[in-house]
Amino acid sequence: MKYPFLTSHPQYKLAKKQMKLGGGMLLADFGLSYAKTLDFIRRLRLFTQAESLGGIESLVAHPASMTHASFPKDVREAAGVTDSLVRFSVGIEHVEDLWEDIDRALKGK
Repeated sequence: MKYPFLTSHPQYKLAKKQMKLGGGMLLADFGLSYAKTLDFIRRLRLFTQAESLGGIESLVAHPASMTHASFPKDVREAAGVTDSLVRFSVGIEHVEDLWEDIDRALKGK
């Protein structure tokens, strides 16, 4: 999980200095293949697959097939954009519902 408000994040101190409450965007790498990552995203029910930001709904993006699709795989991976990287933009839905949606989708349901 990549999120600047986790104490393990290399820029945690900077994030705390610049923001009071954190943000609603985080990255996760589930270690899945390209195809299985896309399958996971398609199984999500509360996250809409989109590149947009700034709304109140929860969104999910697969940078390797969306925002960074035009970059060669080796260039993407050198920048940390792996085939299994997923970007979540959390909206106003209840956090427990979102976690349940992610868990269900990871289990293939």
